[in-house]
Amino acid sequence: MTGIGIDIGSSCAKAAVTENGAVLFLEQMPTGWSSKDTAEALRQKLCAAGFDPAQHPCIATGYGRVVVPYAQKTVTEITCHAKGAQALFGREDLDIVDIGGQDTKVICLRGGSVKDFLMNDKCSAGTGRFLEVMANTLGMDPASMIALAAKGEDAGISSMCTVFAESEVISLIGKGEAKENIACAVVASIARKIASQASRLREASVPAVLTGGLCEASYLQKALGEAMGAPIASCPQARYAGAIGAALLAEKLPKV
Repeated sequence: MTGIGIDIGSSCAKAAVTENGAVLFLEQMPTGWSSKDTAEALRQKLCAAGFDPAQHPCIATGYGRVVVPYAQKTVTEITCHAKGAQALFGREDLDIVDIGGQDTKVICLRGGSVKDFLMNDKCSAGTGRFLEVMANTLGMDPASMIALAAKGEDAGISSMCTVFAESEVISLIGKGEAKENIACAVVASIARKIASQASRLREASVPAVLTGGLCEASYLQKALGEAMGAPIASCPQARYAGAIGAALLAEKLPKV
């Protein structure tokens, strides 16, 4: 059975196609201002690749899941991310950290099912949007800022609010602090926030994995592992965890 998963996130939209558990197709694009238009653009890319949602079961997830007219069903991102991470990392017991554009989720997977989860506040440090705002303040893109952070020392950012943290960054710039030290402080702030969030659910014996758009940011992954007190694994396909999970669930739906 072939399944299609559509994950319309706040900043990035993704599509995945699986067949008998194997990933056949992956695609991503910025969500933009219209989730509906983005869903249609993904449909066209799927059709061009030979996976017409009119012929294969499709599940939509993410913030914009309700505006995917060709999906037979919608499923929460918690369920889909857990399913996708389980498939990608081959384990039924995982603590999943998913850094999204507007929130960060910590999902506890036990025995292949979601046992518990937490989501942070949208204004808090630890999200992709927070990282984007801080990078813009430094005149950089997020990936370049994270790479630069590896060369610096933590200059200290204490606020958990994006607006106040940005003020701290501006103050550090005004004091002549080295850019790499400010970048390091931003990454350290994100790592501390997520580690604090995860500590409420974490079990030391259970491996942790990183999913979402920052899954290939190696220094952030390293800093997060240090803050959590244990290594955190990831892989390039982890950014598609939600879409892959939706596709795997779609495989179980009746044929279109």
